[in-house]
This record gives sequence, structure tokens and C-alpha cells, in this order.
Amino acid sequence: MLKAPKLLKHRVLIGLLYGCGLRCFEVRNLKISDLDFDRQMLHVRQGKGKKDRYVPLSAILTRGLKAYIESEQPSVWLFNGKDQEINGRAGGDFDCRYSQRGVQWAVKQAKKDAGITKEMTVHTLRHTYATHLLEEGLDIMSIRDLLGHECIDTTMIYLHVAQSGRVRPFSPLDRLYPATN
Repeated sequence: MLKAPKLLKHRVLIGLLYGCGLRCFEVRNLKISDLDFDRQMLHVRQGKGKKDRYVPLSAILTRGLKAYIESEQPSVWLFNGKDQEINGRAGGDFDCRYSQRGVQWAVKQAKKDAGITKEMTVHTLRHTYATHLLEEGLDIMSIRDLLGHECIDTTMIYLHVAQSGRVRPFSPLDRLYPATN
């Protein structure tokens, strides 16, 4: 699904939703100034409950973000939608940020282009992020912080699918000779 979008903008958008566990409104509200490439961190400002948090940026996502910024040259918002000068309105949902529908469309189109038939939404990517972190061994309290949850019970709801507390079976050869795709 990450490779399915034709536009770099949409590949980076979906990469942030999954790779950083962002909510739809959080990805829409990202500014260029929220990216810290030196520390490989993303500053999520005013998430749910008006709380700020930091989440790590992967190396591959950092490369994609740099390529996207170089080619698209966004000025304030990371993802621009309709220019406020073109549509004649400013403020609220009519500024130049990418719209909620635009984010939803990009995810729906990527799902379709990737041949995924299972039901999924923008929020499914956040859920998958949390589940994969748990399955890879990250502790539940760290996942709670990355998701910006105040209550651990909320995090637990997200992770009902994961095999929490158990290491998935593996061959010891996989640990000695990890795949280098």
C-alpha cells in the first residue's frame, strides 16, 4: 500500500499516517517546522486533547519527506490543498491545508491500487502502527505515549489484535541472518 500511490505526496502522507501513527487531523496540521531531520523526530502539535508529542521518523520516511519538500516546496503546511487565494476564503477549514476528504481519498485510492479488499480507513493505519509496535516488542506504556493517549485503557483497545506478551515463533536462523531486502 505504501508503494501504490502514484503521487509522492500521497506516498509520504500514507507513510506518515502509518509510520508515525498519526490521526487524520494531525497529518493535516503538520507544518514544515514540525519536522526535525537532525533528531529524526516529528513534533505533533495540539493532538487530541490539545497535547503535543514527539514521534520518531524512520530513515526511509525522512528521505521521502526531503524529496517531497524539494519537489513540491510547501511553504507553511506540509500538505497543501487548495490555495486560499484561489478559493477566495481564508481561515478555518478553508485555508491551504490538505482537506480531510483529500486524506481519506488518498488512503482509499492507495488501498484500491494495492488490491487490498479488506475494509480499512485512515484510522486503520494508526491502529496497525500500534499493533505492529507491540508485536515487535515495544512496551505498552511507550506505545501509549507515541499515540498520545492519556489513559492506558484506550491504548489497550487499539491493541486487541496483537499477540501481546508472547513472542511470535521464529527460526533462530532468522536472528542470525536477518533478511536484507
